[in-house]
Amino acid sequence: MNHPPDTVRAVEWRGSALRLLDQRLLPRHQEFLELDRPAAVAAAIRDMVVRGAPAIGVAAAYAVVLAARRAWQRSPAGWRGEMERDLELLAAARPTAVNLCWALKRMEAVADRAEGDPGGVLLEEARRIHAEDVDANRRMGELGAALIEERCAVLTHCNTGSLATGGFGTALGVIRTAYAAGRIGHVYAGETRPWLQGARLTAWELVQDGIPVTLLADGAAAWLMRQGGIGWVVVGADRIAANGDVANKIGTYSTAVSARHHGVKFMVVAPTSTIDPLTPDGSSIPIEQRPGRELLELGGEPVAAQGAAAWNPSFDVTPASLIDAIVTERGVVLNPATRGVAELIAEG
Repeated sequence: MNHPPDTVRAVEWRGSALRLLDQRLLPRHQEFLELDRPAAVAAAIRDMVVRGAPAIGVAAAYAVVLAARRAWQRSPAGWRGEMERDLELLAAARPTAVNLCWALKRMEAVADRAEGDPGGVLLEEARRIHAEDVDANRRMGELGAALIEERCAVLTHCNTGSLATGGFGTALGVIRTAYAAGRIGHVYAGETRPWLQGARLTAWELVQDGIPVTLLADGAAAWLMRQGGIGWVVVGADRIAANGDVANKIGTYSTAVSARHHGVKFMVVAPTSTIDPLTPDGSSIPIEQRPGRELLELGGEPVAAQGAAAWNPSFDVTPASLIDAIVTERGVVLNPATRGVAELIAEG
């Protein structure tokens, strides 16, 4: 199948450093950071330079390469123990995105088998993780687009494109593929407060690729569905529990509730690395609490009354009962409330 192009790459390995597109500055500025220390990558993950569960996993994999190289230089005999502190920093950077720990565990397994200088074999594994993510995204694009049987408009929330992955995108990969096939006529993107990933990132990506996009305030999604014409809500995920409950960017749950009320189909698109078989259901998913200033300030300027408090969870949990389809690179689960995701886990 001929895939539509995606013009953005947010995570790249350049020689001896990791190159990250600083997503905090988009869409006004396109600035890349070159990081050669694992602690700097951990800070970049924590501070939202790079975000999106798959992209975080890819960045973490390359950070392990940096950690191993530094550890080998300090102590060729004890390099494995030397890198533990760096691994702990990386693991703690974003607790909800399961791809982070998944990538670290996979890289650690390679490190445990390494003989001599580990830099080469670890870089090879990180590049493999990166390439696998892009391939998985393209496969998910095909599978998800096939579910959109009649031409319609779609609604998406947060950013799930090339910026959030190794390339092409999860939910946005489905949208790209379906648009190229003539199954999507228009995309509506929620602004995604407080970091405005929809306004700054998703709208920017779609404009780059020539896909018509209309931005809306998060609170307008239900009223948009009431007008008719929205066939699907297509979103990504940061963690999927074994029963099919999904943690995603805050605002996803309310969008799912509105979709069910208005008869709009709801699709979650994520690689199997996002599935956490050790988490039985959504109540067990840790939800990251972000600093209150993200709500109380805008561009460093206060927007709330002095003395007001803020509750700022970065994610919410959408129960499987509100999801019509979970799309992964290994296949599609329809009505996950009755089936869970066990079969996809078993295939691994």
